[in-house]
Parts: sequence; C-alpha cells; structure tokens
Amino acid sequence: MKNTKRYIYPLLLSGLLALGAACTKKSSNGGDDGGGTTPVTPPPVTPVKTDVNMWLTQADQSQLLKKQNVSLLFASGTNSNTTINVDTTQTYQTIDGFGFALTGGSAYLLNSLDATHKTALLNELFATDSAHIGISYLRITIGASDMSAATFSYDDVPGDVSLSNFSLDKEKADLIPILQKIIAINPNIKILACPWSAPAWMKDNNNFYGGSLQAQYYGAYANYFVKYIQGMKANGITIDAVTPQNEPLNAYNNPAMLMVAADEANFIKNNLGPAFKAANITTKIICYDHNADHPEYATTILGDAAANPYVDGSAFHLYGGSVNSIGPVHNAYPNKNLYFTEQATFGGGNFGGDLAWHISNLIVGAIRNWCRNVLEWNLASDPNYGPHTSGGCSTCLGAVTIGGANVTRNVSYYIIAHASKFVRPGAVRIASDQQNTLLNVAFKNTDGSKVLIVLNTSASAQQFNVGFNSKIVSTSLPGGAVATYIW
Repeated sequence: MKNTKRYIYPLLLSGLLALGAACTKKSSNGGDDGGGTTPVTPPPVTPVKTDVNMWLTQADQSQLLKKQNVSLLFASGTNSNTTINVDTTQTYQTIDGFGFALTGGSAYLLNSLDATHKTALLNELFATDSAHIGISYLRITIGASDMSAATFSYDDVPGDVSLSNFSLDKEKADLIPILQKIIAINPNIKILACPWSAPAWMKDNNNFYGGSLQAQYYGAYANYFVKYIQGMKANGITIDAVTPQNEPLNAYNNPAMLMVAADEANFIKNNLGPAFKAANITTKIICYDHNADHPEYATTILGDAAANPYVDGSAFHLYGGSVNSIGPVHNAYPNKNLYFTEQATFGGGNFGGDLAWHISNLIVGAIRNWCRNVLEWNLASDPNYGPHTSGGCSTCLGAVTIGGANVTRNVSYYIIAHASKFVRPGAVRIASDQQNTLLNVAFKNTDGSKVLIVLNTSASAQQFNVGFNSKIVSTSLPGGAVATYIW
C-alpha cells in the first residue's frame, strides 16, 4: 500500500478545471495575500433586515466565507421550491469541534512569523468572536509525523525501557510555544494526540519507517504515553484523547508503524488502558484512526470484552472506502463515539472540486454518520508543501501557506471555517431533510441558535426553501457553492 496521503480521489479528479491551483491564493476578502495591488476598500453597505444570516463560498472563489447582505425572512406559505426542513426535536450526537492537524511543520511555520503577524494569524484561526473562524479541535503528533522536518521520538536511546531519557525538549522550540499561545486564545480547545511510530528501538525493524512494535516493549510504550501526557500537562497543555497509532494499516510512510487490530486490542487492554488507570489519567483512548474501508478494525477492538471498557470510540480517515461505512460502527456500538480525524487537500488540486468533495464527505457525510468532530490534515505548509520528512507527503497542502511574512488561505481553510465559525462545541446535530443536489447538515448550538450548512452539487444555481417551525425562508445557491445559514 502506498502512502495514503498521496491518493487523489476520483471525485476530486472529476472536478478538475483548467484554472488549476493558482486560484487558491486568495484571502477571505478575495484579495491576493502575496503582494500586488492594494485592495480597494468597498463603500459601507447598510445591512438589510433578516431573520437568517448567510455566509457564502463559491467554487470560482468570487465569494470566500463572505457574509451576504440579503433579506432572509421566515414567512408562512408555500411555493414550488424544494424545502430543507430543519427539526430541533430530533437530535443526534454532540459536537466536539472542527479543526486541523497542528503538525510539527505547521508549528514551525507559525512560530517563524514575526510577533505581530503570528498574533494576528493565531487570533484569526482560533479566536471565538464573530470576527474569526474559531477552530475548536486540534490533532497533534506524538513525536514526528511525515510533516516534520525529520524523524524523531521522545526517547531515542536504544534499550531505555525505564524511559529515563524521555524528553519533550524537541517540542519546546515550536510546538509547545504555539500550543500555549493557542490555549491562551481558546482555553477550551480540544487536543487529540497520536504517534506515527514508536521509538525505532522498540520496533522489529529498528527503523522509523514501517515495522511493528515488539510485544516485549508494550509496557514501556504504554508508559511512554503516560510520560507524554504528564509532560504536556506540565507545560499547560491538556491532551483530551489519544489514538495508539496513526494509520495502523499503512506501513509505507516516514514515520509509520504497522499495528493490526488484534495487536492494538492487546496493547489497549493489557498495557495502555491499565497504565492510564494506574496513573489516574482520564485522557480518552480512541482506536483505529485510519480509513473507512476497514471499519472491521474498529469493531474488532470494540468487540473485545477486555479492551472495550478502555475505549471511548474509534476514528476514521477517508483516503479509502465510503464515509457511509462509518455509521454502521455507531449502530453496532451506539455507546461508543466516532471521530473524523484526517483528510488532506493536495497541491495541484482544484478549489471548486476540493470544496465540494470535502463538504460533501466530511462536513455533511462524516457528521451525518455520527462523528463528533471533523479534522482536515495539515494546518500550515510552506510554498513547497513542506516541511516534510524524506518519504513523507510532498504534496499535502496546508489550510494556510506561509512563505516569509505572506500568508495565503487555501481551500481547507474555508471547508473547516464554514463549520468551525458557527457550530460551537456542545452543539448537537439536529434533523434536516437531505436532498439529492442540496446536501446539508444542521445543528443547534447551546445558545439556541440553529446552523444549516448546504452544498449545491449541481452545476447551476438552485432556488430552495429552509423550513423551520412551519415557516419557510427562500434562498438560492450558485452551482458548486456552499453556504452556512444561522438563525
């Protein structure tokens, strides 16, 4: 199996346009962040009276998370339009948040900005007021991922079973300082951590690339997790959840480690779970963390009577399989949670095609299949899609591209922002009518506000209604566009 992050999925390819990837270099106001002419400030617009606020992103990037000054008033009556009825009386899972992976490379790039630009960008990404996008969930790596400059673990001294040489010093240059700044902006942000590999000396090939964890080191590796969580806590960083292994069926990345379902179940029930319990660690253990084409990996672990009590739920990616394979795991184990923890966008992709695929499969699809969160992959990359390890993903596109002092916002920024800005942690998914070419998902926030995210998958504009409490409001969406409605 190849590195799964290099897959370019068929639906994305079918949406490629001649415009290419150059169009992704626009900011949230449609201007060019990389220099050029100074944007002209438009004259002020008097807001119209409205019951529903609408935020729009179009496939051609003429509108990018732009609030629309349109009057959307609920009224009695009917018309011939398709109606998406929203029903707050039917509730589903609670939402933990939306966000990205803060890889080591991302942290390095964010930390490389001068103080003024760094503060401005971190506030834009993580502040929860109306002017920012309010990222509420992060995934970080335990040791290096393939989006680090080089491979490493927190104890690279061979044979150090006591972990006397364990140290987080390698994270004190960039990751820990950036996380501390993020937590200062949003103290309630949830953080999921997972390794790409155990220390090489614990593996049967003594290498960060491929190989498997040797059973004789299961106990030491469980204590490695304990020391990590305690060490991060000492730096003011609470780890909400861990997965034992990123992409455990993908041994072809750098770093990577193969861990089949039976081995992960054994590690959880005999080592990791008991080690957390002995250390009074309440961090959740989430199993699997790989593609939807093998949901039986998750159900194997959840079906293990000794492992099950330690496991909060299971996590999925979508480089293989169908998003609709995730929901049946909830049906089989309804008391266990589901998470969507990674999907990359790639350099050379098309903004409109990527927008539609990710909104359809992640923001709508994963949430409708009971996931409590949605995470895109890399938060930040440089203009050459780095930093990354030798053999790591060389085309993974960050949500933002950081080149010197220039910051450009790419497609995954808008994919996540259409949810993170409006759907706050603690919200619940509520019922909404799914339509063939108007894919959608709805939420109710803890403050009572309702959120409806709609994607028009057709090539032409569509008129439709949003129905709520026996009233309707009529609206329209251009072909390929996504809108968030909030009332």
